[in-house]
Amino acid sequence: MTITIVGIGLIGGSMALSLRDYGFANHIIGVSRRPETAQKALELGLVDEILPLEEAIKKADIVIVATPVDLYVTILPTILDLIDNQIVIEVGSTKKIVIDAIRNHPKRANFVATHPMAGTEYSGPEAAIHDLFKNKLCVLCDAEDSKPEFVTKIEEMYQSIGMRIAFMNSTDHDRHTAYISHISHICSFALALTVLEKEKDEEAIFNLASTGFESTVRLAKSNPDTWVPIFRQNRDNVLSVLDEYINNLLKFKGLMLADSYEKLHEFFEEANKIKKILK
Repeated sequence: MTITIVGIGLIGGSMALSLRDYGFANHIIGVSRRPETAQKALELGLVDEILPLEEAIKKADIVIVATPVDLYVTILPTILDLIDNQIVIEVGSTKKIVIDAIRNHPKRANFVATHPMAGTEYSGPEAAIHDLFKNKLCVLCDAEDSKPEFVTKIEEMYQSIGMRIAFMNSTDHDRHTAYISHISHICSFALALTVLEKEKDEEAIFNLASTGFESTVRLAKSNPDTWVPIFRQNRDNVLSVLDEYINNLLKFKGLMLADSYEKLHEFFEEANKIKKILK
């Protein structure tokens, strides 16, 4: 199996490592807009060769697009124009806008929308790691619009690197990811800004930072080039969840201002119910 990966950063690079590690791919071709990224991917052994987009697509059995999500709406139609009967997937965190961009393309059925729900706060080919996807969930969206045999092949691909599979329509996917992923990044960015604005002593931050603070603010290290396009594409859902989050912050503040600590205890007990969902 020959795999072409367009965009060789954290996700694309980690996908390359896993597909090779678990024997799904025996040849991996990289495509990158940046020569320095391409060279680093070769040096790290993430890919076997770097080729221009059209040549890389022609040689592939499966094309994986792992660029920032704002590029999908332009690059996916181009890739579908170039393919014969290859499978094309993307691995982004937003789906509705991306799928709408190729909904009426004559090769739409060759495309499978996927979201392997894994990552770290780091970016670039140096951030790629083995087994990033093991025991994680991959969501396939609007699969009924893709060729069944291609959906099956992509299921096999993700299962070969240790992922579980779920199916969801693109509208529900974007709403759910706003709650479980996108708001987490917003909270982390906001907390980092709050601490940096209030505490000017960097050494004090370093010395006093506990594991709780580190884990909460970890996502604030994430690349803005990745996350601003995600927020833009999922704007309405993000704004909806942000409204709810702000309402809860205001409720928390109101209980503190009123010295209503019994109610605050109830507020925390309600939040504790998340333990029934996340063990």
